[in-house]
Amino acid sequence: MRNLTMMTDLYELTMMYGYFKGNTHNKTAVYDVFFRQQPGTSGYAIMCGLDQVIDLINNLHFSDDDIDYLRSLDLFDEDFLAYLSEFRFTGEIYAVPEGTVVFPMEPLIRVKAKLAEAQLIETAMLNIINHQTLIATKASRVCYAAKGGPVLEFGLRRAQGPDAGIYGARAAVIGGCASTSNVLAGQMFGVALSGTHAHSWVMSFPKEIDAFRAYADIYPDACLLLVDTYDTLRSGVPNAIEVFKELRANGHEPLGIRLDSGDLAYLSKMARTMLDEAGFPNAKICVSGDLDELIMNDLLGQGAKIDSWGVGTKLITSENCPALGGVYKMSAVEVDGKVEPRIKLSDNQVKITNPGYKKIVRLYDRDCGKAIADLIMLDEETIDENEPLTIFDPNMTWRRMTVTNFKVRELLVPIFENGMQVYESPSVLEIRDYCRKDLDTFWDEYKRFSMPHIYKVDLSDGLYALKQEMIQTISRNKRVKNV
Repeated sequence: MRNLTMMTDLYELTMMYGYFKGNTHNKTAVYDVFFRQQPGTSGYAIMCGLDQVIDLINNLHFSDDDIDYLRSLDLFDEDFLAYLSEFRFTGEIYAVPEGTVVFPMEPLIRVKAKLAEAQLIETAMLNIINHQTLIATKASRVCYAAKGGPVLEFGLRRAQGPDAGIYGARAAVIGGCASTSNVLAGQMFGVALSGTHAHSWVMSFPKEIDAFRAYADIYPDACLLLVDTYDTLRSGVPNAIEVFKELRANGHEPLGIRLDSGDLAYLSKMARTMLDEAGFPNAKICVSGDLDELIMNDLLGQGAKIDSWGVGTKLITSENCPALGGVYKMSAVEVDGKVEPRIKLSDNQVKITNPGYKKIVRLYDRDCGKAIADLIMLDEETIDENEPLTIFDPNMTWRRMTVTNFKVRELLVPIFENGMQVYESPSVLEIRDYCRKDLDTFWDEYKRFSMPHIYKVDLSDGLYALKQEMIQTISRNKRVKNV
């Protein structure tokens, strides 16, 4: 647990100072964390990073050194610095549990707190949620492409810094990876580790077979050999088979081989034949080497004989989409003792926010258990599961659907109340299991790698009416002023 209070943009502090000087810092405000567009070509995202947000809030305070540094900036007076020295979060936070499938415009986290408190946590919260949600989503797609074969996260050396490697590994496991090569992540989060040896191990010996024998002597019951250092089919696989026979003669069975380069479809099929003919049908073939979900899907489509996948750079960096683009927007603020909805307008329709104190409900088909649609609703609105429900596209309102025989699940759950943590995060492996089950409630059409079916995220009648009323009111006021 670390104190990340100072990991913030300067303007969060200058706004806090402005609220403090105007004596509005203790007014209640509501903010939503959400993203506007799916990452890359994905049809969904996986919520991730909540446990680190909880650590952020629990450790939110300014140390003496922090106060001294802020004083040195000559931006704030002593009264404000004294206020910061006693600063703690006292508000309310609701969030979607980690591992949940989520979609654009849905409030993943809802903050209701004093204006200054809600303002301060914006930057760090977005940093955490944007990164881990992005990597968990990428991992989910990679694991879906593996079609049940285990995916091993190998990305530490290509991650953008230590934290990206550590928490990217965490997110990758939540998204579905079976293990990580990152030893520190394994220690911190209790997840499985994986790794064999590098080409340098083979190159450090006079002969390839000497390297294989030495490794087999050390790990006779966990022997998986990298066979592409010199010549995969004429040297690597034959030498591996020779060592596997020696292992078996001594009462041990090999794990298999790893391919890290070349035409993985062709090489894996040839290696599979060679292993089978040599009497090792249970020896696994693991592959690695700049893989992603598209390459993996193509390899399996070409009949590749691959049992497990080591995926590094393109997973840990989410190479095809390097940023999620989540935002933190005010949706309500206290005026004259009453919390009133707020909306941000824009000429870009996707940047118009949803006002008010909101929740998300997910509708499921009672017969098959599959998700039908999500509704973003005002918190006080309710749904009767025993009555037909008509939902509509908020941008093309003529597109409507009436839902029957459904059940409802609210996605936001309480995390902090009155500044106190009321939610206990599951373990990383428990979150991974939950994520798999949640993904299973969605049809495969939403998981396609290109042009996935668009999942319905609609607004309730009450929220839609409030949003339209606020847009029209602001537009009228602008016209009056222009006149």
